[in-house]
Amino acid sequence: MGKYYITTAIDYVNASPHIGHAYEKIAADILARYHRMQGDDVFFLTGVDEHGSKVEKSAAQAGKSPEQFCDEMAALFEAAWRKLNLSYDYFIRTTEERHAKVVQEVFRRALAKGDIYKSKYSGLYCEGCEDFVRDRDLDADGNCPNHKRKPITLEEENYFFKLSKYKPILKKLLTEKPDMVLPEGRRREVLNNLDDEELGDFSVSRSRRSLNWGIPVPDDPDQVIYVWIDALTNYITGVGFQTDEAQFKRYWPADLHLIGKDITKFHSIYWPAFLMSADVEVPQHIYAHGFITVEGQKLSKSLGNVIDPNALVDQYGADAVRFFLFAQTPFDQDGDFSRELFRKTVNAQLANNLGNLLNRTLNLLDKNCHSTVPKAEMEHVLNEACNSIHGKYIELMNEFEFAKAINAVFTVVDQANKYYADEAPWTLFKQGKQAEAEKILYTGVEVLRRAAMYLYPFIPTLASGIWRQLGFAGDITDYGKESDSHGFFDHIAAGQRVNNEGPLFKRIEEEVEAKK
Repeated sequence: MGKYYITTAIDYVNASPHIGHAYEKIAADILARYHRMQGDDVFFLTGVDEHGSKVEKSAAQAGKSPEQFCDEMAALFEAAWRKLNLSYDYFIRTTEERHAKVVQEVFRRALAKGDIYKSKYSGLYCEGCEDFVRDRDLDADGNCPNHKRKPITLEEENYFFKLSKYKPILKKLLTEKPDMVLPEGRRREVLNNLDDEELGDFSVSRSRRSLNWGIPVPDDPDQVIYVWIDALTNYITGVGFQTDEAQFKRYWPADLHLIGKDITKFHSIYWPAFLMSADVEVPQHIYAHGFITVEGQKLSKSLGNVIDPNALVDQYGADAVRFFLFAQTPFDQDGDFSRELFRKTVNAQLANNLGNLLNRTLNLLDKNCHSTVPKAEMEHVLNEACNSIHGKYIELMNEFEFAKAINAVFTVVDQANKYYADEAPWTLFKQGKQAEAEKILYTGVEVLRRAAMYLYPFIPTLASGIWRQLGFAGDITDYGKESDSHGFFDHIAAGQRVNNEGPLFKRIEEEVEAKK
């Protein structure tokens, strides 16, 4: 048992949360819940990025002050994450007073070390990326490939960070610690960036003539600290750097920064360099995941395919949304959202496979076993199958192979359903073969117990509901903490009374889609 500090990227508040934001936050929640079940001391940080030109312009367009605009938008993000049942420990906002002090302290340390200096800059700046870009970074039309619009030309005196000093150190670090940036393809991209001679010192401030909404540079109020220093520093602010040293010592360095692949450079190059300059330990791992597309197309306001996660949860429930997003696609690749595939996947796995096994088992126990778990032994083949997935599941979860982990659990659920179909316990009860039928039901109960434990990170409400219906009084996360395997190899006690509350998950009918 150890500690596990996991963070997500913090989202700009210039627009409402969408399914792409939700995808990353749910992934972090899955890992946080998984590690809690492994007995780890978990801290899960998420939040919003409230400074920068995009936010300043969005507030002006809305006819509001930046402060008012940020307050309203931050509340929208928090409400969306609560609806998705995220178990974060802290929601950080970069407008917090303590955060400004931490950002300025990081800036001061780099300045004192000679890693920050003042110079003039003239070049292209993408407001969407909040980053300076080169001609070769743009598409054939001269647009930023990520934001599909032309960068602006900036010419001003700013503070610069000596990235050139840290490039060889970073290259050595990523070579000697190959799992620092994951997956491997992203690490190779970072190493290629570090070999690029054009990637050099870069501006870490903006003049107040071009940007006013940000944290002031210490002792130079005419300059505002570059938004990426501001944003990235949230990871140390959130666990108490300079404000709660005991907590900071307890959780830092971060075990995992979970980010989208489009911001790999900032987290894998800029952020470790800033930390080294400030004499703070670098994070253990950075994982850059793929994106969510909709019907094969990138999320885009102009295409009208931006999906509100709140609307999905209202229609289908949080667990259905959580499950679908991680049951289909490898996490390092782009995954596609379509309502038809959503319906088919959720119905097949949650309603048909898992739901049918639970409903059959509880109904047969009610009718034939006085609603109690019979005294029997688990069927050998299924017992071995359950035992064999334990190590596989742990390995897959630790490698962020969420779809494969889910599939491993459902392989056993499928086996249990086939076992029921082959052995027909309902017929055995009618024939008076009580012991044979009870063995089948006991096996079903055990498969459900184990499935609930390992599906809990993905579908916490449904898994907890299964746990409750199996007759367990305590919380599923408290079970088996004294055991190295956290109770997975235990067996449910004979005589435990089950609580049949009816189906936990109903099929999503096609006509629901037709009405949309």
